[in-house]
Amino acid sequence: MSRLRGGDLGALPVIVGLAVIWSVFQILNPVFLSSGNLVNLTMQCAAIGTIALGVVIVLLVGEIDLSVGSVAGLGSAVLAVTFVQLQWNLVLALLAAVAIGTVVGLLYGIVYTRFGVPSFVITLAGLLGFLGLQLWVLGDTGSINLPFDSWIVLFAQQLFLPAWLSYVAAVLAVAAYAYSLLRRARRRVAADLDSQSIREIAVRAGVLLAVLLVSAWYLNLTRGVGVMFLFFLLLVVAAHLTLTRTKWGRAVYAVGGSEEAARRAGIRVDRIYISVFMLCSTLAAIGGVLAAARLSSAGQSSGGGDTNLTAIAAAVIGGASLFGGRGTAFAALIGIVVIQSISSGLTLLSLASSVQFMVTGLVLVLAVIVDSVSRRSRAASGRA
Repeated sequence: MSRLRGGDLGALPVIVGLAVIWSVFQILNPVFLSSGNLVNLTMQCAAIGTIALGVVIVLLVGEIDLSVGSVAGLGSAVLAVTFVQLQWNLVLALLAAVAIGTVVGLLYGIVYTRFGVPSFVITLAGLLGFLGLQLWVLGDTGSINLPFDSWIVLFAQQLFLPAWLSYVAAVLAVAAYAYSLLRRARRRVAADLDSQSIREIAVRAGVLLAVLLVSAWYLNLTRGVGVMFLFFLLLVVAAHLTLTRTKWGRAVYAVGGSEEAARRAGIRVDRIYISVFMLCSTLAAIGGVLAAARLSSAGQSSGGGDTNLTAIAAAVIGGASLFGGRGTAFAALIGIVVIQSISSGLTLLSLASSVQFMVTGLVLVLAVIVDSVSRRSRAASGRA
């Protein structure tokens, strides 16, 4: 409540909006919230959600990457060519696909820090250039199918947690969450600062445990919790812990808040920018690999279409500020769930994709308006 009074709305508007979206679609089509449809929805979130996670990290420093779709397509092309045509070991092919994304991010970071070229221009050039490189890598083939019996395809399409393991994972996740809150509370007490009470921590952990157990139970009514979606969740949690519990993560927020202040505080700003661009492109390549595995193929259209716009929209809708310095890794999770919910609901209603684009665009504009209003409120209350 204190944060809300200070204008920090956090994820509240998005969660309320998601509840409204789910309610409307469920009323219009009772299949929407069925266990089978929600399992499909979670599996659809993993690939582009991973790309959106990288976009969130770039937005935290006030920059943008418009080429994540092309980098994702390039990563999928490298995987398909090395694994299928060149007969590389699958692990080596995966490493090559991810490494190409890391190299792209390093290139962006060097050009940005050494020559001062705006990230908008660099990544726009990358969008075109790496799309061309993707087509060159694929060659005349155009499209390459991944073997259905390869473990990467099984991972993306058919691998689900056993029911008992999903419950164990939920309990372990809540235990780790409660332990982290207790450690933080003890450190704050030792420093004579206000901290959460044991009762508040217990309530938070209890609510989270109930939500996770009920979610796992409901998904287990059909196929269960997809391992690829769990992998995406682990990436989000790892990114969140890195951003909030490490010196590097605090530096990222500092640079996004004020580059000059961060520089005067002794932060190596250039290194932060380079590392952020590298992480974004690496996650884009991983997202491209997941998408190729999900479709069991990589082609000229991989990473194309609305991939770029969807990933960026998911990051912004989830709460990552376009002004830098605000947002969390969970913005990628919340944002992609919103977008995929809209897509799934409109598909069930047999509405054209044009309607989906218009609705998603409207939601994106509303998210930016909320961010702008929240930023003004924080400034008015002295918390900007």
